[in-house]
Amino acid sequence: MKQFFADFSKLIKFRLTFLVVFSASITFLIGSQVQINGVYPDINWLNWLKLIVGGFLVTSAANCFNEVIEVDLDKLMTRTKDRPMPAGHMTTGQGLVSGLVMGLLGTWLLGSLNLVTGLLSVFSIFLYAFAYTPMKRKSPIAVFIGAIPGALPPLIGYVAAHGKIDQIAVILFLIQFVWQFPHFWSIAWVLDDDYKKAGFRLLPTTKRDKASAFITLLSALILVPVSLLPTFYGFGGYYIAGVSLIASLVFAWFSFKLWVNLDLASARKVMFCSFFYLPLVQLILLFDFIAK
Repeated sequence: MKQFFADFSKLIKFRLTFLVVFSASITFLIGSQVQINGVYPDINWLNWLKLIVGGFLVTSAANCFNEVIEVDLDKLMTRTKDRPMPAGHMTTGQGLVSGLVMGLLGTWLLGSLNLVTGLLSVFSIFLYAFAYTPMKRKSPIAVFIGAIPGALPPLIGYVAAHGKIDQIAVILFLIQFVWQFPHFWSIAWVLDDDYKKAGFRLLPTTKRDKASAFITLLSALILVPVSLLPTFYGFGGYYIAGVSLIASLVFAWFSFKLWVNLDLASARKVMFCSFFYLPLVQLILLFDFIAK
């Protein structure tokens, strides 16, 4: 039983799935604080639970399909060779069926919230599994493709509560979309040697060079003004402005150090900063809404 849970955790990429669901759950609560026809709705905790379960299943399904497609490549990399399919603990057929069951059930749950949420979840699965996944071996443009499904969770969470895509939803999506680039590229820098074993081309120039580091820095600098959009458009206050500005500048500083040093230690600092940045900003934005 212990082996089963260990394999299942690796199959669905539990830590990644948790972060995705966390992002969607926070923006659901933000969407619940936005007026609808001049009235502030109550938080529907049952719908919040549906979002968490449905989002968990849909994200897990996308990860299953990703691993089915890449099973032979996962065998080549140190970080992935112990996943259940390349390790021989699960067949690709079992992985495919698991993904289909979780995908259908998760989509049904999210679709029960509203049609837009259901459609966004289906779009997210297909884009991640069948566009981003095969593109990883062909071109660094894969990062741009992957940034779209990677930025959909806050949009899905917000729409699940609010029912429609509005200016706030677009800005929540945009912040996470821009954040994806320094996040992805710092991970790609750290894992480049392992990625090369599978032929993945994820760094901007496909190399750990000055140009890749500069593009990573540029993306972190773009995040600075983008992170201030909630305050600029009036739905965020001084708390989110201050925290976003400080966090974005710290993120940019670590990216600058990567450009200067071109070493793994600097890339890891950018990577770990990215892990803290997003949940911090989203939690403070939620606090800002509640404090109004």
